[in-house]
Amino acid sequence: MRIAMLAPISWRTPPRHYGPWELVTSLLTEALVARGIDVTLFATKDSRTAGKLAGVCPAAYSEDPTIDAKVWEMLHVAHVFERASEFDLIHNQADFVPLAFSRLVETPVVTTIHGFSSERILPAFKAYEDRVHYVAISDADRHPNLRYAATIHHGIRLEDFPFDPHGSEDLLFFGRIHPDKGAAEAIAAAGRAGRRLIMAGIVQDQEYYNEQVVPALDERAVVYRGPVGGAARTNALGSARALLHLINFDEPFGLSVVEALACGTPVIACNRGSMPELIDDGVTGFLVNNVDEAVNAISRVGEIDRAACRAAVCERFTVDRMADRYLDLYRSLLG
Repeated sequence: MRIAMLAPISWRTPPRHYGPWELVTSLLTEALVARGIDVTLFATKDSRTAGKLAGVCPAAYSEDPTIDAKVWEMLHVAHVFERASEFDLIHNQADFVPLAFSRLVETPVVTTIHGFSSERILPAFKAYEDRVHYVAISDADRHPNLRYAATIHHGIRLEDFPFDPHGSEDLLFFGRIHPDKGAAEAIAAAGRAGRRLIMAGIVQDQEYYNEQVVPALDERAVVYRGPVGGAARTNALGSARALLHLINFDEPFGLSVVEALACGTPVIACNRGSMPELIDDGVTGFLVNNVDEAVNAISRVGEIDRAACRAAVCERFTVDRMADRYLDLYRSLLG
């Protein structure tokens, strides 16, 4: 089986710190290669893979301001479709632009929909649903007007997330500093619970950061560590008493939720989007509807068995499970 894996080029694959789509693309690529599948990863030229790397874009446009996103995305997508005859299947992880190329080739195309930025992009997906096989990353993110081939949850490499049976007294916010991710709500809940909040992630909305985060920064109450990767990332996820994920949007998945659980850290999340699919209320964390309920949940974190958090990920959210499900889909499509 020869697979062309088309990654986004906003960040390197795998990303250095932030880049959830690129991270999932890398995890799946490497798991398939480990199973003996012939995978060519179409990504930025500085990307890394145990498979074959095919790139035209020198670097990621979110990392290098000299890279014009629109120009290089077109060149990048065209590259894989110009080589379509070399592959049994093209797996698109790069949103809706590649759909427009799908009828120009005979090679089957699978597209993982990592979420909808708005309803305005739906016509692009709708126009190609008879040609492209769509995968949802959660049941919650399935659009009622689209046809899907499967729902496949993301998976992580458990060995990358050491289990911490104890944690600490600090709470954690881990994600983009943006209103969607609930940074302000996390600060409010931690403050009312009387616990220090550690924050990590890229600043995606500078005005929001200046208004909602900066005034709260205090080494004893709120600490912002910026984007973290490598050992600092896993240490932050594992050493927390709980992850506060008080989102203000219907999140399609939430990798940081699963990563925290893998480390043994319970998650307190707003009951929206995919959160009920990721968190077992009262077992691996708590699903809440507002800051008041989050404060109450913080007081109950001691009821959660951190080993149960790890066990849930072992059962449902490993990279092996994800890769096996994608392989099953590929084989069913290829007959």
